[in-house]
Amino acid sequence: MNRTRVIVGLVLAMAVALLFSTYVYRTFKRVSVAKPVVTDHIVVAYRTLQLGTRVESSNLRLIDWPANEPVQGMFHRIEDCAGRAVITNLAENEPILESKLAPKEAGAGLPATIPEGMRALSVAVNDVIGVAGFVIPGTMVDVLVTGPAPGTSNNITRTILENVRVLAAGQTVEQDREGKPQKVPVVTLLVSPEDADTLTMASTQGKIQLALRNTTDTKQVNPAPVMQAVLFAGPSAAPAHASAHRAAPSRPEPYVVEVITRSKKEIKSFEKQ
Repeated sequence: MNRTRVIVGLVLAMAVALLFSTYVYRTFKRVSVAKPVVTDHIVVAYRTLQLGTRVESSNLRLIDWPANEPVQGMFHRIEDCAGRAVITNLAENEPILESKLAPKEAGAGLPATIPEGMRALSVAVNDVIGVAGFVIPGTMVDVLVTGPAPGTSNNITRTILENVRVLAAGQTVEQDREGKPQKVPVVTLLVSPEDADTLTMASTQGKIQLALRNTTDTKQVNPAPVMQAVLFAGPSAAPAHASAHRAAPSRPEPYVVEVITRSKKEIKSFEKQ
């Protein structure tokens, strides 16, 4: 009797274990079978593309991209973006976006990197003006000018432009990967048409200086101009201190009167009032 109970118990235990194993297996099987990801083709850079480069079909390729994660401005056909210039450096396999390409009619090279409504203006520099060659493409500068102050014989230095982007150094429109200085005779700045007039006047009628600034520092400071007379003026003379003791006023001379009475003569003096 006991033996029969033991056998029945073992059979029931095995049945329960089998059912549990089957349940676990089916559960994991459902989890492991993921839904297939729906993809679409997008255009990416086949190799690194530098600023101003005209994109050729040989520099592009198609890759699969999740269809449910679109990026604004992406291209799905190579022919839609081939022949246009890039306005920023592109890494290998980086998606080609509308915002990273110049307009179709802009051409290639430096002109393609100039936004609509802006101008590229070159100014002569040397080691001092160009901050020892560290004014390179992509950096930001302030422009200072020194010239004669109107109506005086003094010079004045003032900041005429702030937070100006450097487009090119010499004929180079791309920044050195290691940030090394580039000693060049001219740099090209990105300015508005009005600022182009100001910069041209400053460079022809005065002496300009570029001040390199942090690319993340975009605050407009508007510093006050500096006059030569103020800069090189000596220390002001200290005002003479008043004497601690006022000098006593001089005593007026007394009146002297000679008085004669009969045989007697007297000399009398009187204080002036």
